Amino acid sequence: MAQQAYMTETDSGGSGPERRGNRFRRLLERLFTGWRGDPRIWRRGIVTAAFAALLALVMLLHAHIPNRIGNLGSLTETFLPWLGLFVPLLLVIGLVRKSATALIAMVLPAVVWLNLFGGLLTDKTSSGGDLTIATHNVNADNPDPAKTARDVAASGADVVALEELTATAVPVYEKALLATYKYHSVQGTVGLWSKYPLSGVKSVDIKLGWTRAMRAAVSTPSGEVAVYVAHLPSVRVKMEAGFTARQRDKSADALGEAIADEKLPRSVLLGDLNGTMNDRALNAVTSQMRSTQGAAGSGFGFSWPASFPMARIDQILVKGIEPVTSWTLPETGSDHLPVAARVKVDTTAS
Repeated sequence: MAQQAYMTETDSGGSGPERRGNRFRRLLERLFTGWRGDPRIWRRGIVTAAFAALLALVMLLHAHIPNRIGNLGSLTETFLPWLGLFVPLLLVIGLVRKSATALIAMVLPAVVWLNLFGGLLTDKTSSGGDLTIATHNVNADNPDPAKTARDVAASGADVVALEELTATAVPVYEKALLATYKYHSVQGTVGLWSKYPLSGVKSVDIKLGWTRAMRAAVSTPSGEVAVYVAHLPSVRVKMEAGFTARQRDKSADALGEAIADEKLPRSVLLGDLNGTMNDRALNAVTSQMRSTQGAAGSGFGFSWPASFPMARIDQILVKGIEPVTSWTLPETGSDHLPVAARVKVDTTAS
């Protein structure tokens, strides 16, 4: 009797994986069988199909979403790439519902998303270049500014921009970066460190009443480059006011005017713009310059928040310069990730 009981228990345990396999096969059969001859596959999933069409329209016509109410257009554009997550969800719903209508409609947002962001999924990095640049919002509450400075310097960047500098932290950054960067200037809460001489250093008025932007000419071995460093005002998402970004937008317009008036033919903008390249509110800047990540990066290059990056609001933009590669650096003590790029200043060289 004891032997028989043992055999029964062993047999039951051995059938566990088989039963799980059977359940998985039954699930697949339920999803992929029973479609032929079912006239309801066209009537089911109308609501899902309508949502797919709406999602496609939002992505396709995002530039026409008005900003008058809570800056809804800019809010949508900031997180626009994440709308693509709805596409696989629609696929699952269409399969579960056995709805041909929903599955066909799902193709619309999939095609629109790929048209908008598919190019960012490919690796566009290459070798070469003659200047490495980096920017980092170091966070005013950074618990270890010296380590953050060393981490950024370890990137090998020739020119480094730092934002959100406090008066007490500036001497720490200066000391930590002195061995690597012979030249530097701090204007207000932004600073520029360079291995090459700086000239024409000045603050840039972005209509805030205090200094959060600067400009300097960097004399690189391949020619002089105008480098702008900027930290545009923060935006907030409020229940009663939506996406509040009026001051950020005014500062972006002022920064765009300063860059447009630049006399040097080669310019770089480094900084925390508190907005993405999709955000129309930054058009005064983004319409003049190229994103190194978009032109020569791999992936979206999200930089904020550092713990789970959801948007690239830290930017490296160039004009008259050829991006070669662009990447994000490892997390420091800040709530932003540093971003870096290698560019070709001397575009006449083969």
